[in-house]
Formats: sequence, structure tokens, C-alpha cells
Amino acid sequence: MLRSMTGYGASHAQISGAEYDVEVRSVNNRYFKASIKLPDSWSSAESEIERILRQAATRGTVTLSLKMKLTEDRAAGVVNTNVLSRYLEQLKIIEVDANPTLRIDIGSMLLLPGVCETAPLDDILHESREELMDLVRQALGEMVRMREEEGKALGKDLVAQSSIILEKLALVAQRSPQVVLDYHERLANRVKDLTNAGKIDLDNDVLAREVALFAERCDIAEEISRLRSHVEQFLKTMDSPEPSGRKMDFIAQEMLREANTIGSKASDAAIAMLVVDIKTAIDRIKEQVQNVE
Repeated sequence: MLRSMTGYGASHAQISGAEYDVEVRSVNNRYFKASIKLPDSWSSAESEIERILRQAATRGTVTLSLKMKLTEDRAAGVVNTNVLSRYLEQLKIIEVDANPTLRIDIGSMLLLPGVCETAPLDDILHESREELMDLVRQALGEMVRMREEEGKALGKDLVAQSSIILEKLALVAQRSPQVVLDYHERLANRVKDLTNAGKIDLDNDVLAREVALFAERCDIAEEISRLRSHVEQFLKTMDSPEPSGRKMDFIAQEMLREANTIGSKASDAAIAMLVVDIKTAIDRIKEQVQNVE
């Protein structure tokens, strides 16, 4: 099944006294590239998150952003009363001996080293690591589902363009034998006109050889067969369960090469117009394939 390289997913949860928001975005890239933005406290989890990303996507630039906010009860600092008491004991002596009017400001006291302690993040990280990885997988699941939905739309268009190629190619194959007959008729008429004018005298063997050489030069049966085979292989590759964007891109290049050869060898205006339609469909395929994983 085809999957697009464009997708988005998000998840939110409160885990162990912290709120987490995970966002995942993916865009086109010939190869896989991970861009992970984490809070400093979670930097140690980057390699594990990248491994999870690689399990979900094989191509594209995948950007994951994690935001963390402590809930009010965990964000509030804890006052170390023992340390505060020691500070107060020392300051009371200074207050009495130095300046009786000196007053102790409790707000300033809380800023002293060791008085106000924040909740230890190590405990929070240890408690919530597995649940956070599940939250990352949840966001990735949404992204993958979006990529699959876009892949379905891409698949319909690719099948439609492939049908156009096969349809026009059938008309080329039907027209091809007539090209030699038309050339034979034009050459015979030209020789007849020149013979009547007394300018040349050609026998039928020379005429037949010339027509045979032309038929060999403009023979496109092999190219028609190869292009048809490429289209059939392209459609089979689309149904592959494995990511096949790069293989489909290569096949599209080969399809274009065969179409160009047909156009240059056919020496016929009608076939040239059909080749234009074929190349237009191939260009559309090449454009769409750039977004297939």
C-alpha cells in the first residue's frame, strides 16, 4: 500500500505530575532524516525516540517536537525549613547587635541558596519515560494514518495516469505499421513523378530496399513492448507492502526514456502527438512519485 511522505500527528497527556505535548510532522525527502526537539531534561531520550521514528517511517524528513510543563503541585518549590531556620538564627544576631530597625524580608530569604528546592526532575523522568514513549508512538500513529490516507489519493492518480499511457501506447502500436506503408506510398509516388520527368530510372528492388531500411530505422515494436512492461511493473510495485517510492521513481525514468525513443524513431506526426500525451502522463507520475514513501 502506498504511503505519502507528508503527514502530521499530535498527542497530549499528563504523566507523573507533568503535562506533555508531542507534535510530529513529515515532509518529502529522498532519504530518512529525523529532527528531534526536546527539553534539556529529556536530551538522554533522543536516541530512543529516533529509533521509534525510524520504525514508523523509512523516507522523509520527520520533525518531532516535545514540550513539557510541570503541573502546579510539582512545579511549586519546597521550602527547606531547616536551612531557613539556620539563616534566621544568624540574621537575628546581626539584627540585634548591628541595627535594631533592621527587618528580615521573607521574600529575600527564599532566594538564598538551599532554602527553596524545586521538585527533582530525575524522579519525574524515571517515572514517566515509558509512558512518554507510548505518547510518542501515539502521535506517530496519527502521522502514519495521515500518510496512508494521502497515499490512497496518490495511488488513484498514479493508476489513472498509467491507464492513459497504456491507452495511448495501444494507439501508437496500431498506427506504427501504417507509417511504413505511408512511406512506401510516398516514395513510390515520388519515384514515379521523377521517372515520368525523365530524371531517374529506379527498379522495384531499389525501392524495396529503401523502404526496408526505413522500416528498420522506424521500428518501435521493441520500445512499445518495453514501455508496456514498465507500466505493468510500475503498477505491481504500487501494490507492494514495502515502501517503494524510490523504485517507482526509477521505473518512471525508464518509462520516459522509452517514450523519448519512440518519439524520435517513429517519424510520424500522429505518433508524435500520442507520444506527447504519454510523456505528459509520465511527467505527472514522476511528480507524484516524489511524495511516495
